Amino acid sequence: MTFPELPVTPAAWSSAAWSDIEPFYAALLAEPLADASLDRWLAYWSDLESLLTEAASRAMIAHTLDTGNPDKEAAHLRFSSEVMPRAEEQSVAAARLLLAAGLDRPGLETTLRRFQTDSDIFREANVPLQARLEELATGYRRIVGGMMADWEGERLPLPRLQPFLKARDRAVRERAFHALSEPYIEQRSELAAIFDQQYELRQRVAHNAGFANFRDFIFPAKYRFDYTPGDCERLHAAIERAVVPAVGRALEARRERLGLPQLRPWDTAVDPWRDEAGAPFSNGAELAARARRAFERVDPALGAHFQRMMDEGLLDLESRKGKAPGGYCDTLHHSGRPFIFMNASGVEEDVTTLLHEAGHAFHALEAHHLPYIWQRHPGSESAELASMSMELLAAPFLASPAGFYDAQGAESAELEHLEDVLVTLAHVASVDAFQTWIYTSGEGHDADARDRAWLEIRARFERGVDWSGLEAERVARWYRQLHIFLYPFYYIEYGIAQIGALQVWRNALADRSAAVRNYRAGLALGATRPLPELYRAAGVRFTFDAGDLAALVALVEDRMDVLRDSLQAAA
Repeated sequence: MTFPELPVTPAAWSSAAWSDIEPFYAALLAEPLADASLDRWLAYWSDLESLLTEAASRAMIAHTLDTGNPDKEAAHLRFSSEVMPRAEEQSVAAARLLLAAGLDRPGLETTLRRFQTDSDIFREANVPLQARLEELATGYRRIVGGMMADWEGERLPLPRLQPFLKARDRAVRERAFHALSEPYIEQRSELAAIFDQQYELRQRVAHNAGFANFRDFIFPAKYRFDYTPGDCERLHAAIERAVVPAVGRALEARRERLGLPQLRPWDTAVDPWRDEAGAPFSNGAELAARARRAFERVDPALGAHFQRMMDEGLLDLESRKGKAPGGYCDTLHHSGRPFIFMNASGVEEDVTTLLHEAGHAFHALEAHHLPYIWQRHPGSESAELASMSMELLAAPFLASPAGFYDAQGAESAELEHLEDVLVTLAHVASVDAFQTWIYTSGEGHDADARDRAWLEIRARFERGVDWSGLEAERVARWYRQLHIFLYPFYYIEYGIAQIGALQVWRNALADRSAAVRNYRAGLALGATRPLPELYRAAGVRFTFDAGDLAALVALVEDRMDVLRDSLQAAA
């Protein structure tokens, strides 16, 4: 078996076209498979994909760091719309060779099931459609990455307005809320036009693969082997029953503490317990350094992981003009390193975002020992368990010395985070229900119908906030949800994982060392086990049960009561 020599680093492919990559796949596909040569064949394929995906990731990272740079956009588009769709096509061909040979290795059971699914749903006619979808996603990033707001004589990127939503002056909060919403309202037509095209293309992809709609296609496409659309609808109902009333109680407590006749959208981020909360950090370097100390207290090995990322420049944390919105952690598979991107502006939510993305990073680092790329790449439900659990595991270590908060600030931040856990579960249900409606109702092609459906679904899951007179702003919320545009149906995973993370937290309340040990054991398995087994290794149940959810919500509410009592006593 002789294969062409692969590059030493992904940098060799930074300007690659498909013609530069295709010979490596051609050699792989030309090699007859036998049990004696399988390990070397798999290793070469894994190395090829590790190099290529890292080259593509580096181009994507460069673009999201500077969305206004046409050269970086062109490099990202070359990978996302030309190279990677063709690479996916060749990967499916390689998977079919492996499946036809009937060969196997321990630890590849989940991988082979994924390969079989890829083979079943792949259609060559979808390759150009996926390329066009990538172009549209880049257009969305360009529009929202360029959004600015006029604020006190300056033009600021939207994330820089987040601290003003926490101002004690209610008028300032209201102005910030409108300033954040206005660009999405003003560019609603352009964003809706992008989504019109995405909707049509996604439905065509599904129909080409033999599915009635994109929702039905996405379940196998996302390897959702362990749950069904019906399970998601059960979870929506469980959240409506157990979580939405708890959110209402939390928001009512907030309203009473703030002394307001009703809670408006600009009243949901301000700290009700501190007159001057202050910024928990002054810049990205301080944010990283303080987070590292918290991770070290969770587990010294995790602290060492994060220090390595700091040392190697694998963090870009601060908001600035031209950066894409949101936050992510991307794995550089050849290097065995994760990269964290976010838009910090000096608010407490930034701390939670970094904890979240660091959980993804720890997952990548803990699983990198596995021999093949497919084994290291977990499904979203497992990946989000890693990130959401880290938010809760690190929470007790955010106070001084050298942390983000004083004792009262730490209690207030924990209370805010637990409130956000409940709010997020309700938000997840609304986003997933909305996407389900879009692709199954027969009306998803109609921009006005989408907006009406969002308002109806939002009213089902979001209670306790007075949105009267703010219909356009409430509609704008879904245009801000970048997952709907960029990563369709990537959202219910947050709800599933949050239920798992609350169980990790419950375990930590009883035995922190054992909970962290189990957490890391689950991460180290990567994607080598079915989802329920990965959750079990982390010490939790994979569940949609309404009773399980209600018990966890009760635990959260009990802790919130304790925190409120302590803060009241100190006030």
